[in-house]
Amino acid sequence: MAQTQQTSRQIGPFVALDPVVDRMRSLRAAWHPADGVAVFNRVYLTVTEEIGRAIEAGTFADRRAAATLDVRFAQRYLAVVDAVAGGSRAPACWRPLFHYRRHPGVRPLQFALAGINAHIGHDLALAVVDTCRTLDCAPTDLEDEFDRVGDVLVLLEERIRDELMPGPDLLEVADPLTHLLGCWSLDRARDGAWLAARSLWQLRRLPDLAEEFTERLDRSVGLVGRMLLTPLARP
Repeated sequence: MAQTQQTSRQIGPFVALDPVVDRMRSLRAAWHPADGVAVFNRVYLTVTEEIGRAIEAGTFADRRAAATLDVRFAQRYLAVVDAVAGGSRAPACWRPLFHYRRHPGVRPLQFALAGINAHIGHDLALAVVDTCRTLDCAPTDLEDEFDRVGDVLVLLEERIRDELMPGPDLLEVADPLTHLLGCWSLDRARDGAWLAARSLWQLRRLPDLAEEFTERLDRSVGLVGRMLLTPLARP
């Protein structure tokens, strides 16, 4: 779509991605590469940089909405990092990753997928609602941006699996990691996040129900994360 056509749909103020990208780069420099949260951080930094380039290239119909969604999304993850660093307990969806981040029996690919599971399965829905409130719009106004961000995530998930997957001599059909990889799908997680975002938006005037829905979502995503982090390798 040409840039002249794209500008007609822009809503709200433009939000730069630079601060969240800089913060993730600083975390990458500070954490040991084998740290499980650091593994996810490297993956997520790659995703955010890729989306930033796509926004600048005019891939999104509304670059303001896309940037705002991406920043609100990243801020959810960074807020968890800050909370844990300050001594607070991580939300249930993130708790397995932070708890097992130094476990020698968990493989890097498991850390990456557990972080993606928490961030997509829980944070993305809340980030859509955050963005709607920021831009004074409804989730349906962000559907194109949501889908395009999801397309980038799917492509990068394939790259992540290629880079972090153990060699064929280590990953046999009977390997438990093969089973775990087949039990989780980014596409399904993304679909669930969109449904959760729309549900939360409908519940925005019913705060008690919205809070209960969010808590249940948090716990259910956390259970999946715990499964993904089942120690498989010998310490």
